Amino acid sequence: MTSSLSQLLADGRRSRTVLDTLPPEQLPSTADAAYAIQHEILSACGARIGGWKIGAKSASGPIQGAPLPDTDLHADGARLSREGLAPLGLELEVAFRFGRRFEPSATPYGEDEVLAGIGSIGATIEIVASRYAAWPAIDKLAQLADLQNHGALIVGEFTRYREDFPYVAPSLRFEFNGRNVVATTPANPAGDPRRLLTWLVNHASARGIAVTPEMVITAGSYTGMFFPREAGNVSGHIEGLAPVHLTLY
Repeated sequence: MTSSLSQLLADGRRSRTVLDTLPPEQLPSTADAAYAIQHEILSACGARIGGWKIGAKSASGPIQGAPLPDTDLHADGARLSREGLAPLGLELEVAFRFGRRFEPSATPYGEDEVLAGIGSIGATIEIVASRYAAWPAIDKLAQLADLQNHGALIVGEFTRYREDFPYVAPSLRFEFNGRNVVATTPANPAGDPRRLLTWLVNHASARGIAVTPEMVITAGSYTGMFFPREAGNVSGHIEGLAPVHLTLY
């Protein structure tokens, strides 16, 4: 039944509509089934993998992720309509690009090799959106299948990778219409997000997918999720990185 759910989710992305109900028999029963649906969605939408989102709920907890359609990636200063982007949560994140390709391999890549391959870092704003009307009261694997609630990614200018960057808790500002919207001390629940990268490279490799320098790998929110109730201007400033901006109308 996975193919029927992937088609429903792909149709929802194209038409910016949501599913009012989700028949139990269409729920993915395993994470592997949910990951398969992710790629079926991209295929049905005619999209390439422009990047990945990865994350974990704790510094030692399990990692999960999703491929990002190239059509969902936008440059700094993008103007996007709020229509069809529900619940429209905003997150400020640090993203990575590799300086080399990681081809699919029968042997898993080691952490040292993956970390040595990081080429650059930058700030991103992720828009969280769901194809399920009942979100967040929806099965976790169904959310994973829906590209882990991905709506769009605004990508700031990247800069050369720094090992000494404060990845666990950088100094930052996240503003909506000039007002700070960070309610807690900035921190990534995954701890140092670089720990997620080896999982991503091997996750892609196991599916026959190369991770390339063009792909943007955004690695979890430092700010929690902010839900704007109106149109406006969003700006994210992470110390040491170029700022990133978004206009919602």
